[in-house]
Amino acid sequence: MKLLVGILFFSFFLAIPSAVARGGERGGTLSDYENDRSNVATTARILLEDEKSQNKIARARGYMTNSDLEKAVKDFGGRCSNISRIYSIGESVNGVPLWVIEISDKPGEEEGEPAFKYIGNVHGDEPVGRELLIRLANWICDNHLKDPLVRSIVENSHLHILPSINPDGFALQRRGNAKNIDLNRDFPDQFFPLNDDINTRQPETAAVMKWLGEIRFTGSATLHGGALVANYPWDGTRDGRKHYYSCPDDNTFRFLASTYSRSHHNMSLSKEFPGGITNGALWYPIYGAMQDWNYIHAGCFELTLEVSDDKWPMIDEIPTLWEYNKMSLLNLAASVLKTGVHGRIFASDSGTPLPGFITIKGINYTVTAGRAFGDYHRLLVPGDRYEVMASMSGYKSKTTTISLGEVAMTLDFILDPDTTTERYLWRTSGCNCGSSSSSGGGGKFGLEMFWTLHMEVYAVIIILLFWFLLRRRLKSNLLNDKPQAARSSLLPA
Repeated sequence: MKLLVGILFFSFFLAIPSAVARGGERGGTLSDYENDRSNVATTARILLEDEKSQNKIARARGYMTNSDLEKAVKDFGGRCSNISRIYSIGESVNGVPLWVIEISDKPGEEEGEPAFKYIGNVHGDEPVGRELLIRLANWICDNHLKDPLVRSIVENSHLHILPSINPDGFALQRRGNAKNIDLNRDFPDQFFPLNDDINTRQPETAAVMKWLGEIRFTGSATLHGGALVANYPWDGTRDGRKHYYSCPDDNTFRFLASTYSRSHHNMSLSKEFPGGITNGALWYPIYGAMQDWNYIHAGCFELTLEVSDDKWPMIDEIPTLWEYNKMSLLNLAASVLKTGVHGRIFASDSGTPLPGFITIKGINYTVTAGRAFGDYHRLLVPGDRYEVMASMSGYKSKTTTISLGEVAMTLDFILDPDTTTERYLWRTSGCNCGSSSSSGGGGKFGLEMFWTLHMEVYAVIIILLFWFLLRRRLKSNLLNDKPQAARSSLLPA
């Protein structure tokens, strides 16, 4: 029986349409995929022959090598040390450091400000992101004192830039890492038990997951190549088929994706993708994707950005691609400041910050406030009314209704202690999205309540129980110690 179940399970995943790249190749329904296997195999052979015929040295000419990239990162740190710090989140399979640039007026310090991250080169053969993100960092360094938008990003947020998460794949000029694993299929999946074995997880993937456990990112984006579109969750579907599959914050993600697309030179003019944006599962479903995991397990709103029709364009095209994407990159990073509701949660009795929870009526998603400052940052679509609730174990929840305009709103909460003996312990941030994965992020998230009682009540109950048992024991001993005659007089006639 176990063998039969295993065969059926394995056969199901063979049927799930796999996407060779976000740029260009499409997945259809399961039946379409089965019917087109021969065509896919033929196409794969042609692509392989084309790859062999290409002059890889010529293609890579002018792009930063991994050594060049490391030097560029460190040079930036030296030149802009007043607004940046350089650190590594780990190493690739081949031991290449995964360098990050943090940009802020107080780099390395924890503040009650939102954090945003950019990740490039997820796929080794899509190197445009590496080049654009280094240019972004340098442009911010050169303009933060004179450009109001850049100054706002530097002074009111923490921007983290990881130019390459897949340096080994870049060096090999192939999609996967040194073990030929697609890093955008290597994260725990919410619908199917993919990648649950922590021992088989790639070091690059593990580094990103650990990173998000250390820094509370509000927003994020990864840069890819091969198409021109801003992609948003969900990336997969429960039934494995290609169709629109929305997450709880679908409207907010559409707004964020449109922020990037409309700021771009021509992304929003796409004839293939209306408005230059797409739901990932509608384009084609994938599983183990980075952006879905970010949203479910880290409270981070992430987009997948396809920033170049050509996966590996000639180096002389990079300046043009930079100009096309510059305002999009800046506006998306600033979106964590310019939209939504932000504030802090305090205790009324002590005035101390509370790491409470923010929920919006009608949206199955929870945002967690920080422990140090009690700050929260909840991205929402402007121009609508929202019922916002703040809650915390041991405190009375508070709810208020807001009308969110075109700019972000500040809303603080002061919670009163709950003096009753009943308390609820709320789980951490995320959505109850039916995740089957229990690894790498605390498993399912959501508003799961666990019944608890005050320790004082437990103590009183235990003392009363001991007193009752002791009293019964004393009565029994007194009866047993009386003389037989006396005991007989106590018996009924």
